[in-house]
Amino acid sequence: MLYDYALSWATRRFGIEGSGGVIQAGIVGATGFTGVVLTELLWAHPEVRLGPLTSSNYVGQGVGDAFPHVRVPGTYVEYSPEVVADCDFVFVCYPHAASHPVVGELIDRGHRVIDLSADFRLVDEDAYRHWYGFQHGRADLVPKAVYGLPELHRERIAAADLVANPGCYPTAAILAALPLIRGLDIATVVVDAKSGVSGAGRSPSAATHFSRVHDDFRAYGEVGHRHTSEMLQELRQVAGRPVGVSFTPHLLPVDRGILATVYCFPAADSGLVSQDALTRLYEEAYANEPFVEVVAPTPALSEVQRTNYCRISPRVDEAAGLYKVVSVIDNLLKGASGQAVQNLNIMADFPEALGLGGQG
Repeated sequence: MLYDYALSWATRRFGIEGSGGVIQAGIVGATGFTGVVLTELLWAHPEVRLGPLTSSNYVGQGVGDAFPHVRVPGTYVEYSPEVVADCDFVFVCYPHAASHPVVGELIDRGHRVIDLSADFRLVDEDAYRHWYGFQHGRADLVPKAVYGLPELHRERIAAADLVANPGCYPTAAILAALPLIRGLDIATVVVDAKSGVSGAGRSPSAATHFSRVHDDFRAYGEVGHRHTSEMLQELRQVAGRPVGVSFTPHLLPVDRGILATVYCFPAADSGLVSQDALTRLYEEAYANEPFVEVVAPTPALSEVQRTNYCRISPRVDEAAGLYKVVSVIDNLLKGASGQAVQNLNIMADFPEALGLGGQG
């Protein structure tokens, strides 16, 4: 942990080069929020040689010229399969519907791919039409993709050639509900979640303009938000039956972080367990997880910002007859780029927290 922190700090402070590790990894679409964070993480990773960084809008610009706060050498290049031919792993950071043609091309050429879009998160190819409005062009790869939530699919991730990095909201929500879905009879999950503005990506829009977001707070996508599909899918797989999910995202006037309050309603014929029993359920479920912390005080965004940790606090609400779980993550790290590196470590058989400032 100390080595990872020192290397990461030195890289940012002095521009010290990375270690030139044992595998090479490139990033396709390296100039969005997640791509830039991923660039920094991979450069500081002691077992990774950072390969080509591709971009559509910054071709020919140096990383430090485009992003002065990122002290990583290199120049952005236009994507082609040949550009990343020498990479063992390729991270794809394209928007949904734009990612799967590139991912398919890379898989066909023998690369191991971690896709940060939504294009391979769903196991039913028809679900992409319903939730994302496009016909999947590489349906042959959908059954081969592994949903990249390490706390749920670690063994499958290790053997995968294609990992679909989860969405940020689903990461916070699924981790909050998972022990209850596994251990008790839960009928319905209500996810009330708030995200910082960086969750909307780097492309400017009226809805995320500073003057619109500052000193304001609003809900959006109140019914049928796309990330509901991941929650429905993964919780159903764990429960072995359908679990109802209602998800409402909100936009917070902060830079980064997600705070989700998750309400879990037991089946009609089920009572509530005690607070002590609930706490034990969560502590046992996450006892060996390097990046999930079960805490008694309600966690705040400041406790996880710029880390790969998820902090969770479960409560029994006897008066309402439900369980209430508060979960916080950094949407750009555990919700995106940090989790992608966590998946890389699992796939490459490295210590899972290597390069992430955590345990291991």
